[in-house]
Amino acid sequence: MALQQLRDRLDAAGFPVSDVRPTDEGFAALSGIASLQDGRTVFAKTFAQQPDGDVFAAEAEGLVALGSAGLRTPEVLHSDPDLLVLSVLQPRQETPEFWEKLARDLANVHLTTVSDRFGWPHDGWLGSKSQHNAWETDGFVFFAERRVLRWLPEPRVQEKLDPSDRKALERLCSALPDLMPPRPACLTHGDFWAQNILATADGSPAVIDPAVSFMWADVDVAHLWSTPHPPQAARFFDVYAEVTRAGPDWTDRLPYVQLRQHLALMAMFDDDWGSADAVRELVRPFRRGGA
Repeated sequence: MALQQLRDRLDAAGFPVSDVRPTDEGFAALSGIASLQDGRTVFAKTFAQQPDGDVFAAEAEGLVALGSAGLRTPEVLHSDPDLLVLSVLQPRQETPEFWEKLARDLANVHLTTVSDRFGWPHDGWLGSKSQHNAWETDGFVFFAERRVLRWLPEPRVQEKLDPSDRKALERLCSALPDLMPPRPACLTHGDFWAQNILATADGSPAVIDPAVSFMWADVDVAHLWSTPHPPQAARFFDVYAEVTRAGPDWTDRLPYVQLRQHLALMAMFDDDWGSADAVRELVRPFRRGGA
């Protein structure tokens, strides 16, 4: 039934389909590799229940922005509120050389897109939830208000964090300037983990599923650092640190930056892959009495 819905929407958008094979890409949308009647093969995705907004327009915009900045992305072939159609990428090769190339590509984007403002011209999406992007000149304020505390009203987060947890999280946000150095904003992918890293036909690194904004570069690195990745990806962090001249103990701040992703997972899923436990552990020192 679900694949038939994807097929019907492809047909309606002018992509007559011969066959559709499901993929395991992403959690929020239904996706597939479609063989078209004209011989082309495309990647397509849709929502069984459309979120309240044009998620695919934001995704297409993000792919174009990242591609223009130097990351390889799939070509956007079609976008409307019900359907996104992209050129097909390939599975990546798990080699240190692949991850070194990706580190250099991402570091170049971060270093060449520095901005004096945090945010984006409009709100976007992280999965099926709105990403708040109103402009702000203070990175600590932006991160606290738009990337962390904005999740507290979400029903699942309310269920998973008790009042003392939420108060401790607010204290942690107030302490951010003491926990990490100030950094500039730059263009970030925003959902940079191993599942969103693929390859072009020639094996070069490519990325999908962005949630772009101008934010601390750490947002991208923290996500990859904190989520499952292959052993070969160790080369990524070494090269990224070298190219960006990251200071000593630079990874110590990444768990705080990953708070944003933990809270997003808590808000979107009942089973949040241990995110609620991770948040409770991070905020524990900020409880009254440290308990």
